[in-house]
Amino acid sequence: MSERISDAEHAVMEVLWDESPLTAQEVSERVAPSRDWSANTVKTLLGRLLAKNIIAHEEEGRRYLYRPLVARADYVAGESRRMIDRLFGGKLTPLVAHLAERDQLSDQDIAEIEALLKELKQ
Repeated sequence: MSERISDAEHAVMEVLWDESPLTAQEVSERVAPSRDWSANTVKTLLGRLLAKNIIAHEEEGRRYLYRPLVARADYVAGESRRMIDRLFGGKLTPLVAHLAERDQLSDQDIAEIEALLKELKQ
């Protein structure tokens, strides 16, 4: 996926990743209530996502049904790679070191990383 999506667009994508296809009204009803968005705001965001080819729509009678064209896992992988490239020169070790130095890793985090590394070595 080459197009970046905004935080607002991401909120719409989370709804569509959880359940699709959905109408604009159904997306509006499912977006976090704390956002307090109007149906028009959601329609604008859906339009932007359509223009970026991140979602598609199909007509059903007088309404459109929206569905993602990009899988959540693919989006997360791309964003993770971009962050690591931008902030840590493309290397994962400095990211883990940064988190460890700032006491951001719990004992459980460390145990999970150790288990993952053990699994990867096999």
